[in-house]
Amino acid sequence: MRSVPFPAFLGALLTEQIAGNQRNQLVFGDGNIYLATPTHGDGWFAGARKRARLTDSSIPVGLTLHDLRHTAASLAISAGANVKAVQRMLGHASAAMTLDAYADLFDDDLDAVPVALDTAKIRSDALP
Repeated sequence: MRSVPFPAFLGALLTEQIAGNQRNQLVFGDGNIYLATPTHGDGWFAGARKRARLTDSSIPVGLTLHDLRHTAASLAISAGANVKAVQRMLGHASAAMTLDAYADLFDDDLDAVPVALDTAKIRSDALP
């Protein structure tokens, strides 16, 4: 089981996607049958990838579902998400596994440490 955070900006898109569905229906497909995990070259994901490329040529031809998972994790980390939250989102067994997989995304964080410490010091000095 995974916890999947849901950013507010997706609300309108999801509402449109599920218009007419009953509360207990699935979001994708016909709402009643789980979509099979697609193979790389065919199936629903290949069709979605092709349709998306019609409007955005920057989408790689070989884009995979795993690439989207990696992108979601990368965006969460870049937005400052706690590594434990990302671990739960991805279903990793440990935060160490998440850090091992995405350690390269934390490289710039070292430069942010002194800035954060300076900010904390300024705030504490301003307290009565």
